[in-house]
Amino acid sequence: MFTGLVECLAEVAEIIDEPPGKRLVIRAPQIAAEATLGESIAVNGCCLTVVAINQATFAFEAGPETLSRTNLGQLQAGSRVNLERSLQVGDRLGGHFVSGHIDAVGRLDQRDEDGEWATFWFRVPPELTRQMVSKGSIAVDGVSLTLVDVEPDRFSVQLIPHTLSVTTLGALKPGDPINLETDLLAKYAQKAVAPE
Repeated sequence: MFTGLVECLAEVAEIIDEPPGKRLVIRAPQIAAEATLGESIAVNGCCLTVVAINQATFAFEAGPETLSRTNLGQLQAGSRVNLERSLQVGDRLGGHFVSGHIDAVGRLDQRDEDGEWATFWFRVPPELTRQMVSKGSIAVDGVSLTLVDVEPDRFSVQLIPHTLSVTTLGALKPGDPINLETDLLAKYAQKAVAPE
């Protein structure tokens, strides 16, 4: 379980083919120094397991399902990723509950700049917007955000300068893919009221 509060912006050091999957080697000395084998870390919001560690890097194995259903399959050496270690009992919960299980890949549809701030519109599969409400929560590439407007196949968020500078979101261009996870509570509410 995660909070959607990104701990650091890291760099993909290497991607190694390990059919049918890939090994992602991430450079993040500040996290690698404390990471343990088997630990869960969210990479762009996707929960992955640490399988190797050295002084400045750690590695994850991503299978074909993960690579095809997230934006991790499009990463290259040099790509930037958002990282967050899993929530521990007793930690503050400053974002919202994020499971690290990606619902779909969306795309940045529109980026409206307002000085150092920005409003982003993301295009998403329509079945996901049924789990969204204005002022509700959404995780975009693992970043906990507040929904502003929700339309049948897209939604908007407002981003403060800090979020734009310390996450991958600041570098997004229209058309870029993003990992989406809707609010866990919205999923249960939708299931509870859905006809059998």
